[in-house]
Amino acid sequence: MRSIGEVARSEARRTVRRGKVRKVWRDRLFLGVFVLAILIGIAGLLTLLVDTLVDGIPWLNWHFITSYASRKPEQAGILAPLAGTAWIMVMTGLFTIPVGVGTAVFLEEFAGRRWYARLIQLNISNLAGVPSIIYGLLGLSLFVFSLNMGRSVVAGALTLTLLVLPIVIIASQESIRAVPGSYRDAALAMGATRWQVVKTIVLPEAVPGIMSGVILALSRAIGESAPILMISALVFLTFVPTDPGSRFTVLPLQIFTWVAQPQAGFRGIAAAGIIVLLIMLLAMNALAIWIRVKYQRRREE
Repeated sequence: MRSIGEVARSEARRTVRRGKVRKVWRDRLFLGVFVLAILIGIAGLLTLLVDTLVDGIPWLNWHFITSYASRKPEQAGILAPLAGTAWIMVMTGLFTIPVGVGTAVFLEEFAGRRWYARLIQLNISNLAGVPSIIYGLLGLSLFVFSLNMGRSVVAGALTLTLLVLPIVIIASQESIRAVPGSYRDAALAMGATRWQVVKTIVLPEAVPGIMSGVILALSRAIGESAPILMISALVFLTFVPTDPGSRFTVLPLQIFTWVAQPQAGFRGIAAAGIIVLLIMLLAMNALAIWIRVKYQRRREE
């Protein structure tokens, strides 16, 4: 007969094996659930993409790109919203990049752990979660009415700057924080000033992450319709913006308007507009990836 100790050890080994088996099956179950969730999301995305391509490609031609909006689907085009989107994207970048990167540099390199730096950081984190329509109402009240900018390109760009500025600041901070501290110490030991270290060491090393964050933030900006709906509210323009004070419309707002029209043809040109917007977004994301890869190769060399 086996001793009590042998029986106990045998039972303990069986308990451990059963625990391992349960752990393996639990891990497999969660892995299967996660994979299924990913496949469902991809399947839904592909379904929407294929449906959009099928509806929109027949309407996607040069006449569609170079024509203005019309109440007849066969005559409608996206020249005005396409030009307005380009204006908004460029001006938002001009406002966002210096303010966002400058704020990130100040908070990471000069502010330290002072109370006002912590207060600024807390507000930036909170502003990143504010709904976009709130920024639209703020832009309407501040830029359009209080500062008398009217419903212009510059008012729309400033409104979208408020929307994406927290994203740019946070992305820039993460990129600056990722620069090794030994680089700073080495430059300071050689007699460089704090600003020289930031200008010649920190910013060049952080450029890939900063530019990726900026481009992704601008991608979000040109896809937003709620803030621009408050600022522009125009959908049937027959001219393109010629200066920052011009009236404008953008692609998301035009697409939303076409989808709401009763004629079946408008759904086709709305799908064509979605394809154009997707091409712009994919091009900007590809640019972000190219910038990151380029600077990483340069750093390795």
